[in-house]
Amino acid sequence: MTQWDSAQAKSVSPDITEKTNALPAKYFTEEEVFETEKEKIFGRYWIYAGHGNTISEPGQFFTRTVGGRDLIVARDENGEVRAVENASDRDGAPIVGDVAMTDPERIDPNDLDDLEDVHVDSIGPLFFVNLNDDPMPLAEQAGIMKDRLEALPLEEYEHACRISSEVECNWKVFASNYSECDHCQANHQDWIKGIALDESELEVNDYHWVLHYTHEADIDDELRIHDEREAQFHYLWPNFTVNMYGTADGYGTYIIDPIDTERFRLVTDYYFRDSDLSEEEREFVRTSRQLQEEDFELVERQWQGLRTGALAQAQLGPNEHTVHRFHQLAQEAYNS
Repeated sequence: MTQWDSAQAKSVSPDITEKTNALPAKYFTEEEVFETEKEKIFGRYWIYAGHGNTISEPGQFFTRTVGGRDLIVARDENGEVRAVENASDRDGAPIVGDVAMTDPERIDPNDLDDLEDVHVDSIGPLFFVNLNDDPMPLAEQAGIMKDRLEALPLEEYEHACRISSEVECNWKVFASNYSECDHCQANHQDWIKGIALDESELEVNDYHWVLHYTHEADIDDELRIHDEREAQFHYLWPNFTVNMYGTADGYGTYIIDPIDTERFRLVTDYYFRDSDLSEEEREFVRTSRQLQEEDFELVERQWQGLRTGALAQAQLGPNEHTVHRFHQLAQEAYNS
């Protein structure tokens, strides 16, 4: 049972220096908020669906659940990627069962014409869906992220590995954690040994933020997909991250998929030049997985604290600009 006095909490202040700069705790713990999010967040914004390379042929499809609605994401007979409702017009029953992006199946492309379409757009080979009748353009939500990623040869890389984890924590706690690196010094001590955190740069845009960081030792440009001597962690509101690694010739996509108020699923896909991983790439994935597990431990502790009801509204630190922006966007959605 919650113990806080809700009257103590106020909407997220636009000023990060104010005491009320964080999202009130009730938005993390109350079950009805999760239902609101299906409509006002996941039913309104562009949500990452999957990688187009996995459905390269007409009729190939995978399924995706967004905002409580089951979708079929498929390549049609004209080579276009479409997303349609996975529900029969006759009785609403699912037309197909769950199909992972990593193991696509086939459907008759003509059958797609009998289903209701939802909006689809892309950033290179990365496809997004939007359930809103009149959505903002993906280019507006992604901003400069779209231009930066489309300047890279993302489509030339093959899917090599997927790791899916269910975590006992509200999705927004983890998303806040993934949007900054203030916790890295204390929680990722092995990883930061080769990172020049004092040279990192945090860029905050309307619906997208990115952490730029460099490694202390110069890294051969052949070990990264982009030319700059840095790594780039892009976060796109509300629940998608794409990472351009600094020490591997590849990239990763991360979906923070809510299950309910108290659980989310992190789905991580790794892309390299070849789907058959080298030993160095396997070691890279193992290191990446170690970082995820360290984050899981951290956010599960935070979640346990929130659930005690001891705090009505936390206060963010002066450097947590990306977390503050994330909380602002959530608050704006709830108030809409």
